[in-house]
Amino acid sequence: MPSNTEITASQLSRLVGLPSAPALLDIRTPEDFDADPRLLPAALRRDFKDVDAMATEFAGRDVVVVCQKGLKLSEGVAAWLRHHGVRAETLEGGFEAWRAAKGLLVKTGKLPRRDQAGRTVWVTRARPKVDRIACPWLIRRFIDPKAVFLFVASAEVSAVAERFAATPFDIDGVFWSHRGERCTFDTMIEEFGLNSESLARLAAIVRAADTTTLDLVPQASGFLAASLGLSRMFRDDLEQLEAGMLLYDAFYRWCRDASEETHNWPSASGTRA
Repeated sequence: MPSNTEITASQLSRLVGLPSAPALLDIRTPEDFDADPRLLPAALRRDFKDVDAMATEFAGRDVVVVCQKGLKLSEGVAAWLRHHGVRAETLEGGFEAWRAAKGLLVKTGKLPRRDQAGRTVWVTRARPKVDRIACPWLIRRFIDPKAVFLFVASAEVSAVAERFAATPFDIDGVFWSHRGERCTFDTMIEEFGLNSESLARLAAIVRAADTTTLDLVPQASGFLAASLGLSRMFRDDLEQLEAGMLLYDAFYRWCRDASEETHNWPSASGTRA
């Protein structure tokens, strides 16, 4: 049974990918990380010795500290963070317990280089509709919660990527783009190793809406309509992205928790209050 300052892998798995998820700090030693250089979804690598900096960075946040086995390193860092007023827990059993429970793990081999502020920086075409909102949602929720997204004129994406050390996505001729009948969202799920039933279900909806194959899944038409409506509501692409995050959060929760639920009116009894 976990203590009141621990969270189990099962409990944490219910929070991963949600806007309310705690910040995850991977403080494994370099040797342990090199032995398995994957990360829990949206986890940030930090040196366990930099606890004062972590306390400043995550002030007012809920934090889960992850070391290899959930012992001295995570216990010590979490205790220091709580000393600084941060709401910090440890992951019971650490990285090894999460891996044994078959929790989602992000492959880091293709992760873009971070900037001086520790953020990945991405660039794509302006006026996003589906895929260019889906990919930032996936990155923010599962890869890098601090990621920066630049929306620029289509003809300037490559030049901006080069000049500003940004990673281009969802344009022709780049790594992070469509592959055959699969969209960029599919590519990111595959390359980052995010193999889950709920993300696969969401990917099918995104793919159908993004590639005009609305007959693939019944949710695609409504999803496309909502996405196009958002694109008309906002002139600022970043404002549209923030609004779109809620749409994807809702569809992800449906894919994960409510895909079997139905709603009917009138009720089976045929009576009305």
